[in-house]
Amino acid sequence: MAMLGQRRQQRPATRKRLESPGAKRDDEGSVVIERLAHDGRGVAHNLEGKILFIEQALPGEEVEVAVHTQHGRYDEGHVRRILKASDERVTPGCAHFGRCGGCDLQHLAIEGQRRHKQQVLREHLARHDITLPDSLSLEAEAWGYRRRARLGVRVGSDDRIHMGYRIRGQDRLFNIEQCPILDPRLEALLQPLRALLETLEVPRRVGHIELVAGDDHVMITLRQLRRVPGDLARWQQFAREQDLLLSLLCGEGEKPVAERLDDKPDIWPHYRALPGDDALSIQVQSGDFLQANAGVNHQLVAQVLDWAEVHQDMPVVDLFAGVGNFSLTLAAAGAQVIAYEGRESMVQRLRDNAESAGVSARIEARCTDLASAPPGLETASLVVLDPPRAGAQGICQALAESGPSRVLYVSCEPATLARDVHLLVSGGYRLVRAAVADMFPQTAHLESLVLLERQPK
Repeated sequence: MAMLGQRRQQRPATRKRLESPGAKRDDEGSVVIERLAHDGRGVAHNLEGKILFIEQALPGEEVEVAVHTQHGRYDEGHVRRILKASDERVTPGCAHFGRCGGCDLQHLAIEGQRRHKQQVLREHLARHDITLPDSLSLEAEAWGYRRRARLGVRVGSDDRIHMGYRIRGQDRLFNIEQCPILDPRLEALLQPLRALLETLEVPRRVGHIELVAGDDHVMITLRQLRRVPGDLARWQQFAREQDLLLSLLCGEGEKPVAERLDDKPDIWPHYRALPGDDALSIQVQSGDFLQANAGVNHQLVAQVLDWAEVHQDMPVVDLFAGVGNFSLTLAAAGAQVIAYEGRESMVQRLRDNAESAGVSARIEARCTDLASAPPGLETASLVVLDPPRAGAQGICQALAESGPSRVLYVSCEPATLARDVHLLVSGGYRLVRAAVADMFPQTAHLESLVLLERQPK
């Protein structure tokens, strides 16, 4: 999982790059795309048999390729011209596609994107000799789904203001005019935000802007290096005009404390863990973890609840519990939950959310370092874990030695999931159920949910 506004890591730029005018052209003049790589690029071979990774190319297509980066064992390139297009090729829905470092699969029909993600999970597990069982697909709208975003802000040497995302493969920002994967309430703010930045006295003090859309409120969190009173007054006026919540993170430290600048300091964004269930309304504040896709998260929570098979007073341990995305629903179903989270601020938020939901008697929230397993996992009937991209290797090693009868693992990185599932299988578990959650349509990023059961000795 990732914190609000945290961007995915880019591939390191340790490559020999060719200038565009002299880009090498494949000797054949064209290649046929054999498959998609895990990151969504097309894979082909040139006449010498060298592997080519080709941006925005689809299986079955015949394309002319311009190689822009050379390596010893493979080259990277882009499509110069499509000679034969795939039936699944579609027109990208965003004018910034190809330049933006966010979406990388907008040229592939959504059905093809989802098949690809199923295949990626299958291949990662197969590397560890684990067979993926028939898996569910958890999916919702393909556009307008993203309820959180971070907009970088930079003032160039020419005093021009840049607000947007990073260029693909680079650290430089470019100005965005649209972002159709954003919740429409957030996309509608892009132009007004840029206009506001143009009026600031010292726009260089703005580091980035975080946008969060709760079910009922939209919040802007402004990251500013130093306070500029006149500019803060402009932000406050903007928040009133747009009916927004406004929070400020100011200072040079790594973890500055959020300060509310609006006239609604007791209101924060909330979301419902399950659709229509107002009792399970979860509050998030600046820096808290929030699943980006509300529709898919509803299905993910419902699937965890279904596979958990909760009975009254069933002991459950929730690791990387965040602010209660799974804990609250499990407790409301009757489980006795011990929820572990590594950040004290989110632990307190979980407690507050449990109190608001009327399940505080069924949840014990604890703050601990989850680099290793906390004690007592073997006494639970079920362990639920939702780790960050690095996975939970130490915890899974402990579970393999003396874990409960069942483990539910929510993953945002298939490679570390496969590694951790291998540890569990080696310790006596069996992978019995799986689901791929299309949390980020139009991108190659996938999330998944697997259920493992310990086999009798």
